[in-house]
Amino acid sequence: MKDAKKANKERQTPLSFLKNLFIAHWRSLLLLLIGVYLPLQVFEILAVKIWQNAGGFPWDVPILWAVHSTANPQLDILAIMLAKFGSFWTALPILSAIALILLFQKRWRTLAYLLTTSIGSAIINRTAKEFMHRVRPNLWESSAPEFDFAFPSGHAMTSMTLVVILLVLTWASPWRWLLFAFGSLYVVAVGWCRLYLGVHFPSDVLAGWMVALAWTIGVSLIIKPYLTQAIPISSDSPEDETSLLPEEKQLIQ
Repeated sequence: MKDAKKANKERQTPLSFLKNLFIAHWRSLLLLLIGVYLPLQVFEILAVKIWQNAGGFPWDVPILWAVHSTANPQLDILAIMLAKFGSFWTALPILSAIALILLFQKRWRTLAYLLTTSIGSAIINRTAKEFMHRVRPNLWESSAPEFDFAFPSGHAMTSMTLVVILLVLTWASPWRWLLFAFGSLYVVAVGWCRLYLGVHFPSDVLAGWMVALAWTIGVSLIIKPYLTQAIPISSDSPEDETSLLPEEKQLIQ
């Protein structure tokens, strides 16, 4: 029997191997395409265009004026409040609380994912802003002005990073779709407030969403925070999240 299996493996062609590999990992490959490759392509197009022309895209200013045409005192208050909820300083205590819980539970893999994505997102945003040097729009006097560079939007990146992290961490729970619905609404609302306040071009917000999406999903495919270890019913004590994947064990041998 073992000889037959060995013979079958030896007769396996490269094409059949790739076919089996694709069948086994088609979900990860699809996620890599939709969640990482396509967002990075969109971000690259935006960045190259803005690098060549600081004025950006022909649809940037018309969209800003269209959003501004709806201005009223009630929306002013809402936009300022959303700007606070979508800032880094609001996401920081939320992520810190989750990190402390993961630390207490000894879920090292999940903790590594949370720290890598949240810190990395902030570094990427700051680096991109300093590299692109895009000036913020100055079409009207904003009720909540910003004074650093515009591209990509920090609020858009922070909100998207926070929502995707929460989705990844709760993907095995029945609450994921509810979180997806409210998270999507939150991300769009924060993006809208940046346009309404006149502190970002639409391309800044779109770029922030895309790079944050690619980063958080890409890191999840590497660290695999959703990986859980089966615990036997007869086990006296639960095993903490310290197991390594086979390929990770090979790296340290």
